[in-house]
Amino acid sequence: MKKTKLLLGLGFLAAAGIILIAADHIDAPSSMGTTADIADFYGFEPSEGSDNTVFVVDLQTNVVPDLAYGSFDETVLTEINIDTDGDLVEDLVIQAIPREGRMYFFGPVAPSKTGLDSEVLVDSPLGSVEISGTTAIKSTTANGVTLFAGPRQDSFFFDFFQFNAVIGGMAPGGFKTSEEAVDTFEGKNNMSIVVEMPNSLLGTPTGQNALGLAVYKTWVTTNKKQ
Repeated sequence: MKKTKLLLGLGFLAAAGIILIAADHIDAPSSMGTTADIADFYGFEPSEGSDNTVFVVDLQTNVVPDLAYGSFDETVLTEINIDTDGDLVEDLVIQAIPREGRMYFFGPVAPSKTGLDSEVLVDSPLGSVEISGTTAIKSTTANGVTLFAGPRQDSFFFDFFQFNAVIGGMAPGGFKTSEEAVDTFEGKNNMSIVVEMPNSLLGTPTGQNALGLAVYKTWVTTNKKQ
C-alpha cells in the first residue's frame, strides 16, 4: 500500500450545521502567504431537510496583488476531519490532492493516524474531477457524491484596508458607512474545493448548533509534503 507522509500546515476548527461560516484570511503564522493558507471553511445542508451535507474549503485568497495565486499546489493535501463520537478527534477524513489538472478525493474513511501528521489514503478513492478554469466543472460519483475544484469569487464584503487602519489607530473617524466602504474582495478569487455527499456516508451527527439542530463536528487542515 503506497502512502505519502505529510506534515500539518494549518488547522482550523469549525462545527458544520444547517449553515455555519467562518473566515480566516491570510493570518495564520504557519501558512500565511502560502498555497496552504485556508481562507474559509463552510459546512451546510444544500436545502432544509436534505439528506446531504456540503463541505466547502477555500484555499488562498488574492486580496492584495502579491497574493495572486491561481492554481492548486500539488504538494498540499487538504483534509476535512469529522468527529463522530464527540471527543474532538477525527474519526473520518475526506482528503483532496491535485495532480496534473485533476483533484483526487479519498474517504470518508477512518484515518491511518490522527493529529499532526497525515497520509494520503490511496486505498480509499472517492472520485476525481477536472480542476475548473473559467467554466465550472463538477463530477458526480456512483454513490451520489458531487465534487468540484477550482477558482470561485470570494463571498465576503469587507473593507480590509480600512479595518487595518482602524485597528492600527490610523483612522480616527472609525469605520466607513456601507455606502463609503470599499469591498476589498470584489473580483478576488479563492481556490475552492467542494464536496457534497449523502449523510449516510458520514454517520449520525454528534453535535448540536445554536439552533438546537444536529450537526457534524468537523474541521479542515492543510498538510504540506515533507
